[in-house]
Amino acid sequence: MKRFLIERDISGVGNLSAEQLKGVAAKSNSVLAKLAPNVQWLESYVAANKTFCIYLAESEALVFEHAKLGGFPEGHRGADCDQPNDGLLRACGWRQR
Repeated sequence: MKRFLIERDISGVGNLSAEQLKGVAAKSNSVLAKLAPNVQWLESYVAANKTFCIYLAESEALVFEHAKLGGFPEGHRGADCDQPNDGLLRACGWRQR
């Protein structure tokens, strides 16, 4: 599977409470269970108005299908982490040598 970094613009997401974020995660997990094993969530980063989510998936289309089924903004691919550049090494889990 390939590793994908998806950037989503979500106004005010950084102001959500822990309980609200848990609700979003629960919805995401229920959708991922339906798409398994072809899509796996690895981790997410939440900023003021954006999220950055890292997935393992058979294809980018499956990552976007996860967003559609979950009612999340589709976002756009921040990177195909299998083709890293210096700015994405850390986000995609690589260590510089």
